[in-house]
Amino acid sequence: MPVLSVPDSKSPHLAELPPLGLYIHLPWCVRKCPYCDFNSHAINSGGDLPESEYVTALKRDLELALPLIWGRPVTSVFFGGGTPSLFSATAIDAILSHVRMLLPLAPGVEITLEANPGTLEAQKFTDFHSAGINRLSIGIQSFNSRHLQALGRIHDGAEALRAAELALQHFSNVNLDLMYALPGQTRDEALQDIETACNRGVAHISAYHLTIEPNTPFYRYPPQLPDEDTSADMQVMIEHILAERGYRHYETSAFAQPGKPCLHNMNYWQYGDYLGIGAGAHSKISFRDRIIRQMRHKHPRQYLEQAMAGNACLENLLATEQEVGPQDRIFEFMMNALRLTEGFDPGLFHTRTGLTIASIQKSLAEAEQRGLIEWQHDCIRPTPEGRRFLNDLLEIFLS
Repeated sequence: MPVLSVPDSKSPHLAELPPLGLYIHLPWCVRKCPYCDFNSHAINSGGDLPESEYVTALKRDLELALPLIWGRPVTSVFFGGGTPSLFSATAIDAILSHVRMLLPLAPGVEITLEANPGTLEAQKFTDFHSAGINRLSIGIQSFNSRHLQALGRIHDGAEALRAAELALQHFSNVNLDLMYALPGQTRDEALQDIETACNRGVAHISAYHLTIEPNTPFYRYPPQLPDEDTSADMQVMIEHILAERGYRHYETSAFAQPGKPCLHNMNYWQYGDYLGIGAGAHSKISFRDRIIRQMRHKHPRQYLEQAMAGNACLENLLATEQEVGPQDRIFEFMMNALRLTEGFDPGLFHTRTGLTIASIQKSLAEAEQRGLIEWQHDCIRPTPEGRRFLNDLLEIFLS
């Protein structure tokens, strides 16, 4: 059992609490993709999904966490995974109904559901919308069947295209996830993917460079990927095409039509708070005198056992909990805020960390001297060089 943190009297105090998002983790997939290192689990060979049991566990989880966030309005809700679209609309509706019963939702709250093309049909779009989902994020990855097969996806190019078109018939706010620098991918093929996405007219596009992560099949058996120069050329080309089509590049991998950024993710980048419920979900919760981080037990079975126990308590659901000290606040804030291409107001640093901008003045001066940030009285933003070498920039704020 984790030990709950005790407030540190030396912790900087916050003048106000940040916005609060709610993240709900649904950890199952039809099968695990070879590049994926997320907390996701393939449905067993019998195809059983413990939907009802897991919904009950999520409800209990939320009830147990309520004292941490009591009375705070929720500005966004995000169903992530895994593949949340494996769950029925009835299950999603039951979860959201419980959320509405226990928490005040801000006016115009953004409610996102991640979905994969191989788990969708026309009626499901209608039902998800009726359940309260108002933003759909679809894991397209590519419209090229050969590349989808190499990535281990369960859909082909035709299903990807149909999913995007059906989504737009039911939702005005749709994100398409794409990946580039794929095994055997050429620059022209990456161009075709991004143009196909743009031609759909979706509100938001996320374009991720495929990276090889430890503890994945791709790490053990690396595929042949485009070289660094080709990958960099793809990135520049993608950014150029999206800008031409009217998409604002507001975060490292995120592009939005005017007024359509992902509000839930923006809260992350601006070091806001979020309660995460579900197996392996992470939370960041601020109080006036401290900031804490939590992680639920990762494996669904262990999480379910703890949530469904007769003596269930929040402590038993947690794998870890720790207080975020001053130095960690600095790095965490900068790690998130410097992903924003337009940067942040220096006043936000104080509001979200309780620290003064003077506490990082030496690091800011070094980053500016190295050409990695632009530092003005009302804005600190990464330069193009800083965005390209973000890890080098962040290292400056580690000590």
